[in-house]
Amino acid sequence: MRLVSWNVNGLRSCVSKGFNDYFQQIDADIFCVQETKLQEGQINLELGEAHTFYWNYAVKKGYSGTAVMTRIKPLSVRYGMEEDQEPEGRILTLEFEAFYLVTVYTPNAKRDLSRLEYRMEWEDRFRAYLQDLDKLKPVIVCGDLNVAHQEIDIKNAKGNRGASGFTNEEREKMTLLLDAGFIDTFRHLYPDRGDVYSWWSNMPGVRERNVGWRIDYFLASARLAPFITDAKIDCEIRGSDHCPVILELELS
Repeated sequence: MRLVSWNVNGLRSCVSKGFNDYFQQIDADIFCVQETKLQEGQINLELGEAHTFYWNYAVKKGYSGTAVMTRIKPLSVRYGMEEDQEPEGRILTLEFEAFYLVTVYTPNAKRDLSRLEYRMEWEDRFRAYLQDLDKLKPVIVCGDLNVAHQEIDIKNAKGNRGASGFTNEEREKMTLLLDAGFIDTFRHLYPDRGDVYSWWSNMPGVRERNVGWRIDYFLASARLAPFITDAKIDCEIRGSDHCPVILELELS
């Protein structure tokens, strides 16, 4: 089974930059996207009939939003942690026979950290939500988690310490999530692999010099570890300031 996650930073823009070609090439069973930045009816994706689409739109136009394209029919679909309090379209949960899939676009603390307090409260609710799901069946979490967890996950750790996405507070919340029974699938397989990132600033030359951050993840319930066959980061794929991340599993 192959799962893909990609923060497309505007799906309509990404489609004009090769999204459809990548979608067909990668041949994922489940393909998740974040930051769709569109409303219902604003895009007509021609990706064949094998996948069913599920969308969680933000109330604010041109902002946030998540989607899942799956060729495996889910048993149920949930929009947000608390459906009446999820105006930013950040979470989609699909229940399958063997696991829950949660795709997420974690709130950014903002450059001036003005949203850090909200981010901390959101992180606690999200962790509790995942733990409740994990009591029922294993969970796979994917998306833009907006944090470089370890120094190995960022090109310039010293220069970015305390910056949004690399504050002690955000990194500690990731540690708490992993300690709650989840694994970072890429680090599980490749604990020492450096210079592999999933996001780069749009400033000139930054991506060419690979001055990046690894902030896009596949996390999984620890008991799924024996079934993971690979975790990849498609660093060479353009179309967004993020690149796709991939998880492959052997599930009976």
